Amino acid sequence: MHIVTAKEMYEADCYAIEKTGMEGKLLMENAGRAAAAKVEERAGKEKRILVMAGGGSNGGDGFVIARNLLINGYRVSVLQLVPDEKITGDAAYHKLLYENTEGAIERWESPGKLEAALKEVDIVIDAMLGIGTKLPLREPFNQAVQILNGTDVFTISIDIPSGVPADEGTADVEGVIADYTIIIEQPKQTAFIVSALPFYGQWEVVKIGIPPQAFQHAAIRLTWGNTETKSSLPNRNKFSHKGSHGKGLLIGGSLEMPGSIALTTRAALRAGAGLITAGTLPQNIPVISAHCSEATYVSLAEAAGKISNQELNTSGYDAVAVGMGMGREETTAQFTRNLITRAEVPVLIDADGLHHVKRHLALLQKRRYPTVLTPHPGEMAMLTGFSVQEITQQPFSIAKQFAINYNVYLVLKGAITIVTDPEGNQWVNTSGNAGLAKGGSGDALSGILLAMMMQNQTMQAALSNGCYIHGMSADQQIAKDHSQQDLLAHDVIDGLASVFRAFS
Repeated sequence: MHIVTAKEMYEADCYAIEKTGMEGKLLMENAGRAAAAKVEERAGKEKRILVMAGGGSNGGDGFVIARNLLINGYRVSVLQLVPDEKITGDAAYHKLLYENTEGAIERWESPGKLEAALKEVDIVIDAMLGIGTKLPLREPFNQAVQILNGTDVFTISIDIPSGVPADEGTADVEGVIADYTIIIEQPKQTAFIVSALPFYGQWEVVKIGIPPQAFQHAAIRLTWGNTETKSSLPNRNKFSHKGSHGKGLLIGGSLEMPGSIALTTRAALRAGAGLITAGTLPQNIPVISAHCSEATYVSLAEAAGKISNQELNTSGYDAVAVGMGMGREETTAQFTRNLITRAEVPVLIDADGLHHVKRHLALLQKRRYPTVLTPHPGEMAMLTGFSVQEITQQPFSIAKQFAINYNVYLVLKGAITIVTDPEGNQWVNTSGNAGLAKGGSGDALSGILLAMMMQNQTMQAALSNGCYIHGMSADQQIAKDHSQQDLLAHDVIDGLASVFRAFS
């Protein structure tokens, strides 16, 4: 699916009307019918339904929904929040059709009228405001939103919860807190913004007949899920050998954090890497090898329990990952920067490695081989100077600009993980759960990503597949043997076998 801004959605609507000859009335009818069908999937005919309709297209969708529910035997009424003269064009046409079907309309008179109406219904359909919302909300919408949010009536929003902007970047949202949102045609940016997610509740998309060509000029901003992973994940050739699936080098692990590199090593092997060498302190090798007997190891020189600056030949490897649990001392930072400068293979930089390059980002611009950065919002704030709040509110634009500026692939991790390529194209991961909000999850992800990078995929597909597989393993573990509270990174790694079986 495309993830669109309000402007991109308006342009797609215009394309459908102007280029294909579809009338706006037909698009509105398609939207309302599709939404009504979704309502019927969730509501028996004994349920009493109130449609709260504003002006504009969202209100017009509401009248179509009300008419279709009424025709199909539901007990439905409409509360119109704007004067009659504010309902024009296609919305007025569908309001007339609803009235001609003997549909009941009440007009907004006071907050008390809505409070009374809410006591008499089981479901509210929020069709007050659409993607053109401007904040702050004015009367009566601000009052209606506050009253509706103060009840426990099951609320279904149409296209977008009223009051929630379509585009990223708004700090204070004053919107309907929906239980379920029926998104029209394509999800909007805020469906993937952490601060806006609680307003959407559960959501799904309904198609209304807009052709794919209508989005050809929209930014490449797409979801990545099961279908995309299954179609792009490489098959294991029965005549392959261990060298066919990549020889990777992982570098990390101070004396205090040997577990980080151990998790990354196990994850890379479980994700299909042919050969993995872990570069770490000699004291760590017996500890890590007890858990990762399939890996080989290289001892790195130590200074005060951390990896010190030294020469390391990477020419025999297909990709390198660096930074996991390695510490932030200057001698370690020098080693990391020298490695990044000299490595003539793809390099993934995670965790402490990100701190080592924050004042030397120009090094990344000069690299001739792919460079992958995997920050969480706190690390992204450190790299960019933006606050964590700004990054979580504007992840698409900030990630895009950073990836373009520094010629990197950026995996911005979080509840919503976004992969951005050096051209600024973006893919949003659709798997995972809050059980991954634990130490070690990022280390496991780095190993999976390294394994994917060395196998026969584009770099973008490798990163997107790695993120999806990581999240899918967590989802499967929660569905079977674990909870979000007890899930650990090694559980996710152990669950990779089930994930790969599902795709085989």
